[in-house]
Amino acid sequence: MKKTHIIAVANQKGGTGKTSATHNLGTNLARQGKKVMVVDLDSQANLTMCMGYDQPDNLSCTMAHIFKGLIDDTFAFQKEDYILHAEGCDLIPSSIQLSGIEPSLANAMSRENLLKQLLFSFKDEYDYILVDCAPSIGLLTINALVAATSVLVPVQAHYLSAKGLELLIGTIAKVKRNINPDLNFNGILITMYDGRLKFGKSIVSELREAYGQHIPVYETMIPQSVKAVENTAEGKSLFAYDNKCKVSLAYEAFAREVLAHG
Repeated sequence: MKKTHIIAVANQKGGTGKTSATHNLGTNLARQGKKVMVVDLDSQANLTMCMGYDQPDNLSCTMAHIFKGLIDDTFAFQKEDYILHAEGCDLIPSSIQLSGIEPSLANAMSRENLLKQLLFSFKDEYDYILVDCAPSIGLLTINALVAATSVLVPVQAHYLSAKGLELLIGTIAKVKRNINPDLNFNGILITMYDGRLKFGKSIVSELREAYGQHIPVYETMIPQSVKAVENTAEGKSLFAYDNKCKVSLAYEAFAREVLAHG
């Protein structure tokens, strides 16, 4: 029986590299021979588009349809109805319709556990399930935290991004205490790092000092690079776009760290 790692990739601040981390970690783990599913839990559907499905609103079944079926207790989809495939990963896509689901969740039975119901049906099939969360701490993100075994927090090497960690850490602690006692920190991933800037180095030092004793902070840092923007427009991972660029090599190293952590 597989031990499935369900990792919620979360940060309520936008622009920290959640989608890029989910996409490139997932494809690199798949290249290492792991069975991987990635889940797009953001109505902007950026992960879906990054993985080559550039018209997500035209897909016949997305997370919006799945959540509606779970809320209404009419879920009758087969896996082939909603699982797509890209670069060795399975993908559950999103679409703009997901933005209308959160109000419905407020009155749903077991509203925090709906995603867990779905993902636990796959728990023996995958080594890793990565959930790309929206830049907010709403009910969809809470669903991801309840379903997850751990949380990966991408943090931009920037003062405001680092300060925003406190709120997220408090939310994760509350979910662990009240709903999901098995939830742990996978770690903090520092993104968009520019080693030429003294300011960036000081932020990294502060992050490691403030959180490193209680939360793993990955040694690998994802550098700032235009390549990390170009590949998303092509609907490819960094490895498929340019496997020799510094960001691609950093994500390879990061995937090895994740595997080493078990």
